[in-house]
Amino acid sequence: MISRRDYLKLCVATGVALGMKSVPSLAANADRKLELITRAIPASGERLPAVGLGSSATFAEVARSEDVAAVREVLQALVEHGGRVFDTAPSYGASEAVAGRVAADLGITDKVFWATKLNVAGWGGGRADAAAARAQLETSFQRVGKPVLDLIQVHNLGDVPTQLGLLKELRADKRVRYIGVTTTFPRQYAELEQILAREPIDFIGIDYAIDNRTMEERILPLAQDRGVGVLVYAPFGRTRLWDRVRGQAVPEWAAEFDAHSWAQFFLKFVLSHPAVTAATPATSKARHMIDNLGGALGTLPDADMRRRMIALVEGL
Repeated sequence: MISRRDYLKLCVATGVALGMKSVPSLAANADRKLELITRAIPASGERLPAVGLGSSATFAEVARSEDVAAVREVLQALVEHGGRVFDTAPSYGASEAVAGRVAADLGITDKVFWATKLNVAGWGGGRADAAAARAQLETSFQRVGKPVLDLIQVHNLGDVPTQLGLLKELRADKRVRYIGVTTTFPRQYAELEQILAREPIDFIGIDYAIDNRTMEERILPLAQDRGVGVLVYAPFGRTRLWDRVRGQAVPEWAAEFDAHSWAQFFLKFVLSHPAVTAATPATSKARHMIDNLGGALGTLPDADMRRRMIALVEGL
């Protein structure tokens, strides 16, 4: 558990140490004790902090540039402020390799819940060569530096019969703890639903945001029914939501569910769906990582508040 006062101290300390602008002020609630929200993985009951870190987009950009200082700062902020989940993939350029090296240097490899992906089938829905898939998996093990990875998912539903079959073997051999599949493409939602209904997977990774609620119709309820964990990608709608709220102040009533920035507003909407295990927005800045983790502090909006949040965003 981290108190709001301790959270503020960490924010200030990080801002001073890294020479960055301060995160949104939370002074109004500094004396309240707010617990970091965690969610149980349905397959095991293991609990994870509900906000983590993704490594596509801006994180991938700094990793490609070998900006080790930025990667170090954001990973250190994740762990020091109570986060664990780090989502990556071989297709995210240098993200997996650079993060693995930095985590080892920081001595935090075992503190991170490593979620990576597998796909050698390409983007066109082709077949996956099993030998190439095994080689990609072994490369991920080497990059992360752990004999057992926490989660590996078939990226973008690439040749699921072949690649999920390999992940089942790894799980049976206890080289990976959890397995699953991911997609952020609407054209694949029907296939994802079919896989959820028939395959013994532990997780799915999907896109879900306050302005992108298609998953609420069938996928999220089915994941709940099937006891499958959910990682949410793009909880900020990539850049869509930032474009919508540019120049707009966070409404005062957002403080009723402990949201003090737009990032926290958007994340708390996503986390308020009970099927969601964790959201993993990508960032390359420690101050944004700290702000995002604030989305896992305090209360979450109820059904009435969710409707109010939707109406606000849709009216912008």
